[in-house]
Amino acid sequence: MSEAPAAEVSKKGAKKAEAKAKKEAEKARRQAEREAAEAARNEQASAADAAKDDYGELDEKRPALDGARVSIRSLGKEHVGKTIVVRGWIQNARSQSANMAFVELREEGDWTIQALVVANKDTGTPSRPMVKWVASIKPESYVVVEAKVQEPLEPVKSCRVHDYELTIQKCYVIASAPTVLGMTLAASNRGITNFSDEEPAEKGSETRTAEEVPGLPAATMLTHLDNIVMHKRSPVQQAIADIRMEMKELFRSYLRSHGFKEFEPPCLIGAASEGGANVFSMPYFGKQAYLAQSPQFYKQIEIAGGRKRVFSIGPVFRAENSNTPRHMTEFTGLDLEMEIQEDSREVLLMLEGVLLHIFQGIKERCPHEIEVVRSVYPNEDLLLPEKGKEVRLSFAEGQKLLREEGPPEYRNVSDEEDMSTPQEKALGELIRKKFNTDFYVLDKFPEEARPFYTKVDRTTNVSYGFDFFLRGQEILSGGQRINNAEELEQRIRHKGIDPRSPGLAEYCDVFRQAGVPPHGGGGIGLDRVVAWYLGLPSVHLASYYPRTPKRLQP
Repeated sequence: MSEAPAAEVSKKGAKKAEAKAKKEAEKARRQAEREAAEAARNEQASAADAAKDDYGELDEKRPALDGARVSIRSLGKEHVGKTIVVRGWIQNARSQSANMAFVELREEGDWTIQALVVANKDTGTPSRPMVKWVASIKPESYVVVEAKVQEPLEPVKSCRVHDYELTIQKCYVIASAPTVLGMTLAASNRGITNFSDEEPAEKGSETRTAEEVPGLPAATMLTHLDNIVMHKRSPVQQAIADIRMEMKELFRSYLRSHGFKEFEPPCLIGAASEGGANVFSMPYFGKQAYLAQSPQFYKQIEIAGGRKRVFSIGPVFRAENSNTPRHMTEFTGLDLEMEIQEDSREVLLMLEGVLLHIFQGIKERCPHEIEVVRSVYPNEDLLLPEKGKEVRLSFAEGQKLLREEGPPEYRNVSDEEDMSTPQEKALGELIRKKFNTDFYVLDKFPEEARPFYTKVDRTTNVSYGFDFFLRGQEILSGGQRINNAEELEQRIRHKGIDPRSPGLAEYCDVFRQAGVPPHGGGGIGLDRVVAWYLGLPSVHLASYYPRTPKRLQP
């Protein structure tokens, strides 16, 4: 009784499947006919297209391109009326009509120029199909064009190169971009406000793409790093990177001009650099190895080894589980160490000099890059002290200023305790109002607030240590070092550490091997200097590839 209905259902299903298959086959046939017709039309149009060899995807065949190879940034009066060859990315492409299309070509950074392609009815090249094809090139495709340099009727305000434009004669795509970008250039060049490293709670709960849709918030830092190519292409990130490199060069050139020698400390070491817990460890051929927390010991070894003045530029690692806009687990350190002739003031003045040289040098060398950054991350002008009016306060004077003129919560701050980050920012605001500067020094820190290798005044129990601040945030820590083995071991014990522990024993022995002159130095966090100089909301923006407790990619 039950078999007949089942058979009937089976027959009905088979008929439905057969009808569906026929429908799909008919649909496929019609699609194939349309594609064949389109291909025939394209072939016919191509055969009649006089410009068919002047555009298209660039394969192994290398078409001849006439004209000198010129970069967009170097265009000048001497190029007007001449044919040149330019490579760059398509930033925008749009059709004005069947006979004309406009594109914006971009080179490194924000070097852009307007180019147009116009169909020539008389010669047939460029042709209308070429105009249509150029207008359809996907944004961020890499192209090479042969073009004539012209002066536009009026400046092209939308491009950085506004006094010239290109009339395209040939155009080839070298590397095509995908149809949909994970993040557009416009989205990548908007200010980031969310710096969370948290992954979405559930896989697929967030699509980390960022299209330029009106009303949508800016892409998160997570989205930027997941779309690293477009993040890197944004003019603001390239401007920040250029400023960063100039800072390194200014640091290096200033110190060389003052008799410093560069050296290269190791990153892989056999014991924790400064005896703390914030160190990365790893197996090393049956032993334990560590990533250096600073080049401190090696700077001092260089001085002990006969150098008068040394500096280094390199990575520093801190295993701090701090997920804030101020912290990273890897950053670049600018370090120096020098022999002291009279007192620690010599070191302070040298470090102050190099930083002021960097700040002034960036202002002179990178005005355009600063403006690019400000267009995305607006900030107040950095106030620097006039020569001879540098602000140098003792730690006690800074605390006194906070007690007397700072917010009510700092009325009872102690001269014996280190400052918190909120205290530092509050003091920075006070100093800006009182002394008209964003850059200042705090000297003579309490002994307990400094590392064991900092020399201490035995009569006052105040250290010869200092910090430098920019916009109320620390960018440098330094001071005079202990250069006597017995005194050093005593200080290490005072900090509750065994001076004969691995790493520290070898460090103390350096000062027994030969007489070591008085010396001091400091360490500058390059990423922080870049970030606070530019008024960025996070130090992560100043890093090429920020490393945080939750981020190891890309």
